[in-house]
Amino acid sequence: MRVLVSGSSGLIGSALLTTLTVEGHEVIRLVRSKSKPIVPAVRWNPTAHEIERPGLEGMDAVVHLAGENIASGRWTPERKERIRSSRVDATDFLARTLAQLKKPPRVLISGSATGFYGDRGEEELTEESPHGKGFLADVCRQWETATQPAAAAGIRVVWLRTGFVLSPIGGGLQKMVKPFRYGLGGRVGSGRQFISWVSLEDEIESIVLVLQNDALRGPVNIVSPNPVRNKEFTKTLGRVLRRPTVFPLPASMARLALGEMADELLLASSRVLPTRLLQCGYQFRHPSLEGTLREFLGNPR
Repeated sequence: MRVLVSGSSGLIGSALLTTLTVEGHEVIRLVRSKSKPIVPAVRWNPTAHEIERPGLEGMDAVVHLAGENIASGRWTPERKERIRSSRVDATDFLARTLAQLKKPPRVLISGSATGFYGDRGEEELTEESPHGKGFLADVCRQWETATQPAAAAGIRVVWLRTGFVLSPIGGGLQKMVKPFRYGLGGRVGSGRQFISWVSLEDEIESIVLVLQNDALRGPVNIVSPNPVRNKEFTKTLGRVLRRPTVFPLPASMARLALGEMADELLLASSRVLPTRLLQCGYQFRHPSLEGTLREFLGNPR
């Protein structure tokens, strides 16, 4: 297949690019106009609605993963607009462009997140569950809706509702490990909130499955079948690192430090299940949190 990938420099995008290339697919990057020269690549400037349209013709698939990092800074009004625009406006522009091609791709796989469901407490969430409330839920809903022009043109559209991605080479896990290694880790808030997580390897293999399975359309939850509570995640990470976890972060302190972002990223409960992946027969390589952390952090029993 000829596959166009946006967000190819990110944690997921770079791993996907490597996997697709190794499997013999032709991968082209969709990069911003100001990026350093990359070959092969198609350049675009979604803010200015500019794109090298001829380079899009004849693609078999597009995997659209680009978007502003939601966890790299406090959510000021300006930053929230960048988060929204980088997902919603950019996706709308790309979807409309693909719909107008003489030879459009067969499938558009667009990023989304489990933030779609909002803070839902103990509720088990599947792809059939409605969207929740809050900034991230609204962004994810608009993000997914922005693909409608492609779907209306007959392109198969899939939304990847991805959870907390665990990787030994980067991402949120690596940021957590440092304080935990110093014995400064602990639960956040009550610790009862669920974390829906997935290993990077399972994330990539799930995307490949979606690329190849023409029956999959709409939302697909990319999460482990075993979500855990924050306090369980904390204890497991401490046990793997052989460190105590006796320094909790009270909800009030998290809100003081991070504002609205604390409520939606750290304190919200998201008990999401990968129903559609399991229905497709996907077998997770990393279903267990402790086994995953031990493999990634090099502390087997």
